[in-house]
Amino acid sequence: MTVDIHETALVHPEAELGEGVKIGPYSIIGPDVKLGDNVELIGQVNLHGNTSIGEGCRLFPFVSMGYDPQDLKHKGGPVGIEIGPRCVFRENVNIHPGTDIGKPITTIGHDCYFMVGTHLAHEGQMGNHVIVSNGAQIGGNVTIGDHAILGGLCAIHQHTRIGAHAFIGGMATVLKDVIPYGFVVGNPARMAGMNIVGLKRRGFKREQIRELRAAYRLLFAQEGTFAERLEDARALYGDYDLVKEIVAFIKTDSHRSLCMP
Repeated sequence: MTVDIHETALVHPEAELGEGVKIGPYSIIGPDVKLGDNVELIGQVNLHGNTSIGEGCRLFPFVSMGYDPQDLKHKGGPVGIEIGPRCVFRENVNIHPGTDIGKPITTIGHDCYFMVGTHLAHEGQMGNHVIVSNGAQIGGNVTIGDHAILGGLCAIHQHTRIGAHAFIGGMATVLKDVIPYGFVVGNPARMAGMNIVGLKRRGFKREQIRELRAAYRLLFAQEGTFAERLEDARALYGDYDLVKEIVAFIKTDSHRSLCMP
């Protein structure tokens, strides 16, 4: 297989291009960029800095990656972006690298889908199969678990954690951590239940969903303190993997408090 570069594209000779790469018109590729096999840049894509893109990714017009992070504390040290295979970045997506005062690398897992006009800020840590809907804005140092879905025009505050399989409603303003399998809506965002529709679509068993619902009702009941309810959930559902995942998420140290009903 050969590399296909449009005559109007500007590709630095030191850029690393895998087999079958296609670079469309008016794209600009910097010297430290690495493109895996069969990566396709539709056209007018701008890649800079230490940016590594996994095999089979597709980048649509006006995607921009790798320029200096929007963090005034960053002093220009070595930073970068690492993206797994088969991700899609639609028009006007913007991804920033890490910083030299925190996490130097922004990471995106495999099979993620960024829709039009989305932004992932510096030091973002994203899992696999994440969907970021049109216009969603993700602040710096945000961690997002596998299979999370971010609704259109939502905003995620810096240092926030979004658990695996969580669903963020459209236009939600997320200021606090969202538990795995949770569903949040509103401005500011509030917990509205479990992501039942998503769990069913991804083939979770009825018994698993029933266990999650029971644990959720216990965690966010009115009686007792939250610490007491968390311990009760751990004691009653400690043998259930999905509930253990939620408990572990809550007990992990975080910059943000927890999104509540």
